[in-house]
Amino acid sequence: MRFLADMGISPKTVDFLNALQHDATHVHDQELDSAPDSVILKKAREERRILLTHDLDFGELLAASGTVSPSVIIFRLRNMHPDRVNTSLDSIINKHAALLEQGVIVSVDEGQIRVRLLPVGSEK
Repeated sequence: MRFLADMGISPKTVDFLNALQHDATHVHDQELDSAPDSVILKKAREERRILLTHDLDFGELLAASGTVSPSVIIFRLRNMHPDRVNTSLDSIINKHAALLEQGVIVSVDEGQIRVRLLPVGSEK
């Protein structure tokens, strides 16, 4: 799988994913540190990467766009330590790999993972 980590995600998570043989990069490495969310979302879509973020705006942008890509995983953990993020991410990849390839928004809260198909509203 291919991933793009937003600024709120540790580079250690990128290293973790690459160690698992995924293709992961960080927005910093792409020189997108101060890019608008729409540019980061477009980059993820063009490169067919799953966007990892701590920013709720990406979910709202996807919902408003009506598109089916890219998949976005939004971490809303109180403790964003890379070990906690990586454990959640490993579980999500193992349980929802097919859906991540299809197009989803995954919200990770304390003790809860929610998955919504894209485009938002398609599950009705």
